[in-house]
Amino acid sequence: MRRRTRAAVSAGALLAVFATAAPTTAQDPAPDTEQAAPGLAWGPCADLEAAEGEALECARLEVPLARTADGAPADGSEATVELALSRVPATGASERTLLVNPGGPGSRARHWAVHTARRMPAELRETYDVVAFDPRGIGASTPGIVCDPGHLAPVRPDTVPADASAEAALREAAAAYAHACGENTGALLDHMRTEDTAHDLDAVRAALGRERIDYLGYSYGTYLGTVYSALYPERIRALVLDSAVGPDTPWYESNHRQSRALDRAIGNFFAWTARHDGVYRLGTTERAVTDAYYRLRSELAEAPDEGTVGPTELETAVLVAAYTDAVWPGVARALSSRVNDGDPAALVDLHTRFGDAPDGDRAYGGYLAVQCTDAHWPDDWDTWRGDAAKAHVAAPFMGWHNTWYNAPCMDWPAESGDWFQVGDGPGEHPAYTGPALIVHGTEDGATPVEGAHALRARLPGSVLVTEEGGRVHGITFGGNTCVDETVTAYLRDGRLPERTGRGPDTACAARSAPAPRTGQGAPAARAEPVGPVWLERSDECRQPV
Repeated sequence: MRRRTRAAVSAGALLAVFATAAPTTAQDPAPDTEQAAPGLAWGPCADLEAAEGEALECARLEVPLARTADGAPADGSEATVELALSRVPATGASERTLLVNPGGPGSRARHWAVHTARRMPAELRETYDVVAFDPRGIGASTPGIVCDPGHLAPVRPDTVPADASAEAALREAAAAYAHACGENTGALLDHMRTEDTAHDLDAVRAALGRERIDYLGYSYGTYLGTVYSALYPERIRALVLDSAVGPDTPWYESNHRQSRALDRAIGNFFAWTARHDGVYRLGTTERAVTDAYYRLRSELAEAPDEGTVGPTELETAVLVAAYTDAVWPGVARALSSRVNDGDPAALVDLHTRFGDAPDGDRAYGGYLAVQCTDAHWPDDWDTWRGDAAKAHVAAPFMGWHNTWYNAPCMDWPAESGDWFQVGDGPGEHPAYTGPALIVHGTEDGATPVEGAHALRARLPGSVLVTEEGGRVHGITFGGNTCVDETVTAYLRDGRLPERTGRGPDTACAARSAPAPRTGQGAPAARAEPVGPVWLERSDECRQPV
């Protein structure tokens, strides 16, 4: 296939200069030898809320729009972007900074400092500042990605094309969205690769005055962390990668793999619903519940509920059940109310809480801005159509949906570059060799567990901790004692499980599935939020691959 090219970032020269640093201990914190430059003016947050009694601060940082391969400002370019940051200070003497990213790409991140701090154990909160920033172009960072603000408004076209005419209309809409992004965003689109954000991450580190940081990345944040660790290995004290993106599979291929994993994950939800047929009345077998779902999908294609929920809105709302089992009772109740009682209210509410937000243009455009330029995409529609048809047969739940979600990449107005491949082969970026912790649920639908094993193989100092049977996307500080104690020991004193054979190096048992909810007001078995769906809305929980 033909490729739109862009010079790949190389970290080889930088890695030749610095040795990899092992984690310091609690008695040997990373020294603050660098002065904050240009510095951060922390103050009240106008648009973020913290829990009562919890400190929360915000700041802004100006960074270059364009950089050279080593992160320096590009010659002749004075353009900048401004990053929006948040910080929850340590409850005691600040010794370290944990910089967190919830994934995406395209997701706002500043709120993640608060959510992470609330869930960290007190012994870590005493010494850690928790910091997050909205990536360039996203959230409160400026300038922002702007494409077509009305693109995600319901009711959207059915993602499964009924005929050639419907397919052509979907294809035209995807191309139009790409063109709108170029017209309304401009030069920023040329500087939205993961490497650009990785350089921004290091600018944040320097502005914080930290010689090294601890990093916790979820989902796409694991790929960002992997890239950052290859570019700046000497700047890492500890690296925690939760729900890992496979490092060897560029986005086009990864999306098709994800469709299959999501299909398996939603099957787990349908099977759980069948086991509780006495409550939800959707069928006593996984097959029966699956059929009930697709019958409903067909009904909504003929007549959307309340002018809001058609088949595409149904997909994006129910998708959350493939990300975490914490929502299974609520999703099953919404489907049951609609299928058995003809009441669409709970389904409409489900879409409002978890579906694609009608005002989610910046998040969707930001997602595409990274994905479409991080790697090359097929440039002929026949290839896309053929692969989508195969994906639909193998994974009907999201096969076509994932294709259309990414289809603007075929017409994206900014050039794509080579995938940032870590490893020791020709043209690859030398991988981070220091200690790293990878955690992953084995039944994760958004990032198939095979990616975690591949990342472990690529990072020679890493260990892999799996949650066996884990159905949640994003498990660190989510309440699994085995996982959380392992992460805490690593962040506290650099202690990791022993690296064994091919992994996992430690296997933690998953928590039990939730109990069914017997009524609208009845609590779920696990009331506490779990994983990246804490914040509901799709721009917070959609995974990129």
